Amino acid sequence: MAFPHLQQPSFLLASLKADAVNKPFAQRCQDLVKVIEDFPAKELHAIFPWLVESIFGSLDGVLVGWNLRCLQGRVNPVEYSIAMEFLDPSGPMMKLVYKLQAEDYSFDFPVSCLPGPVKASIQENVLPDSPLYHNKVQVPPTGGLGLNLALNPFEYYMFFFALSLISQKPMPGTLHVRTSDCAYFILVDRYLSWFLPTEGSVPPPLSSSPGGSSPSPAPRTPAMPFASYGLHTSLLKRHISHQTSVNADPASHEIWRSETLLQVFVEMWLHHYSLEMYQKMQSPHAKESFTPTEEHVLVVRLLLKHLHAFANSLKPDQAAPSAHSHATSPLEEFKRAAVPRFVQQKLYVFLQHCFGHWPLDASFRAVLEMWLSYLQPWRYAPEKQAQGSDSQPRCVSEKWAPFIQENLLMYTKLLVSFLNRALRTDLVSPKNALMVFRVAKVFAQPNLAEMIQKGEQLFLEPELIIPHRQHRLFTVTSSFLSPWPPVVTDASFKVKSHVYSLEGQDCKYTPMFGPEVRTLVLRLAQLITQAKQTAKSISDQCVESPAGRSFLSWLGFGPTDPSSCYPANDLDEMGQDSVRKTDEYLEKALEYLRQIFRLSEAQLAQLTHALGSTRDEHGKQQLPDCIVGEEGLILTPLGRYQIINGLRRFEIEYQGDLELQPIRSYEITSLVRALFRLSSAINRRFAGQMAALCSRNDFLGSFCRYHLTEPALSNRHLLSPVGRRQAATPARGPRLSLRFLGSYRTLLLLLTAFFVASLFCIGPLPCSLLLVLGYLLYAIAMTLLTERGKLHQL
Repeated sequence: MAFPHLQQPSFLLASLKADAVNKPFAQRCQDLVKVIEDFPAKELHAIFPWLVESIFGSLDGVLVGWNLRCLQGRVNPVEYSIAMEFLDPSGPMMKLVYKLQAEDYSFDFPVSCLPGPVKASIQENVLPDSPLYHNKVQVPPTGGLGLNLALNPFEYYMFFFALSLISQKPMPGTLHVRTSDCAYFILVDRYLSWFLPTEGSVPPPLSSSPGGSSPSPAPRTPAMPFASYGLHTSLLKRHISHQTSVNADPASHEIWRSETLLQVFVEMWLHHYSLEMYQKMQSPHAKESFTPTEEHVLVVRLLLKHLHAFANSLKPDQAAPSAHSHATSPLEEFKRAAVPRFVQQKLYVFLQHCFGHWPLDASFRAVLEMWLSYLQPWRYAPEKQAQGSDSQPRCVSEKWAPFIQENLLMYTKLLVSFLNRALRTDLVSPKNALMVFRVAKVFAQPNLAEMIQKGEQLFLEPELIIPHRQHRLFTVTSSFLSPWPPVVTDASFKVKSHVYSLEGQDCKYTPMFGPEVRTLVLRLAQLITQAKQTAKSISDQCVESPAGRSFLSWLGFGPTDPSSCYPANDLDEMGQDSVRKTDEYLEKALEYLRQIFRLSEAQLAQLTHALGSTRDEHGKQQLPDCIVGEEGLILTPLGRYQIINGLRRFEIEYQGDLELQPIRSYEITSLVRALFRLSSAINRRFAGQMAALCSRNDFLGSFCRYHLTEPALSNRHLLSPVGRRQAATPARGPRLSLRFLGSYRTLLLLLTAFFVASLFCIGPLPCSLLLVLGYLLYAIAMTLLTERGKLHQL
């Protein structure tokens, strides 16, 4: 693409906009690469906002852009490879960013598009806690449309990139796209690997000129000082200390992009619920209606896994607390502070919201795995060892005790939230059983429960040790006089600071190994045992029933009682293999819970014995668990669980007029209604004659009573949960019912009879006469048997 020498950048922008409509994607990208190489920053400055929006879409979600969240290599290999090459950390787009960064350009970003708590804070003239927003808020002039942030090119690009995960809604037909195969997910992974390297240092910015490297562009606004990551200093102190550190250590210029990238990802993906409102209400505020998607959660999990690998890439001598010195590089300080300083608080509130508001279905697996990934930083440590040949989980090293203690609520309070969720789910489902198994397996890792319990003990230590700790910090000679060991006291202070900073000073902490949680675990163990019995019952029912039983029942040769079947779940879809997996997951989960909470075999045996068998001595289903109230039986939570999962049920029988019962799925709606109108007309016309015939005492009277009266109407009962009482139904006279002719089953049998008759050269009329004759013989036999049964009852 050859552009003439342009005096005004707007001509370049207009040309590119026209090409975006008229040229194919590959040609447009080639032209953009040439524009970035050939044009100066002054002219590229005008096209940068439009280019970013055309790639990532508009912030209101109207413009889709390149639709990176649905772009896959195996579906669109050409477009995928071009887009990935263009947006690569070392690609043309990032060269454009660095070219503009070197000239100190800034771009306005609307505050209204930021996450809810950040937007509300800025609009209330309160500076957010994150240094990402410091010195960037631009107050509009009189008559202005709204507040803006003045962002440098790198920040502007990353803001759009991160927010495109939130603002862009999935297009129709893309619901089954695998997230890990999409261009957006892979770009997130590449940016994390480039700007948060686990080996070496952050690569310097590449020059857009063919001659060599450009000078490292420093951030227009200083970032958070590395020396104050772990301290809660004032904004003024932060600013002063940062200016000194930047001037003294030019190496800090090299990681500002890393720090900005992490802060942008955390703010845009996690900071959708305010900690202050959570502490007041123990749940996010009702106005904070943001609902994360499964794709959103998967991307956050990728971030957490990489942050663990990033933090664990510190060498042992650098990871030690004593390594904090002037010789420590900014990157090493950043690795040590990345998770606790930037991620922990916002992730905790985000997870609390997900645990409390996510639907009770299998999609919660994404949230669960994100949580479990954060809880296990040792999985992403470079020195991790493979499991032994006996497949026994390796012991969690004591070196992770500080992480566990400083993230105590992540382990304990969120586990309680999960237990409450598990008690409300159908554990017969293999997907739900798998989630319980996964959580139990993680917490059952050797030495993990002991370290969590030690963290709780540190939190519950009496407060009088805190003054000793503070005194020891200023007078080293008196440290040995303290009755508490120095390490224990420092750890206790850190645990208390962690809990109080997230839950507030007045929080009521529920110990994971206390009696309340133990009661929840015992209830879960009871439900696991019930779910295993339910799965076994479903399996036995499937084994005992032949595959064609439902078809035979539809034809009238088997039971048609709909209450004799268990409610449908994914066991019905997956068959015996699913039942086996469910039983295996629940069995192992029960064993892991026994290990974690030190439940005795006698307690588990008592639970199983208390449940008993789901059938009584006559082989019939027992009633669901109930208590007797003033108006009858009242279902207990256990009884509701038994009904939902098909473990037990009430015997329900239709007690109304059989002619007026709801039309069944095996009946033809229009035909049933037509036959009802016909039979009603006949009954009204010949009511007296039918009554006279049924009142006779001879065989004709018995024959008419067999066809024109409902069988055993006087002996039917209304069932109630407390007892039985005689049905107070009005007496109905003899009447003709033709409803059976509206059944698919009856019509299919008639068609089958006519087809078989045609094979023997019997026409429709003779076949109809034979059917009528056969039915008369059957009806005579049934009339005689019915009359004989009545004589025996007398």
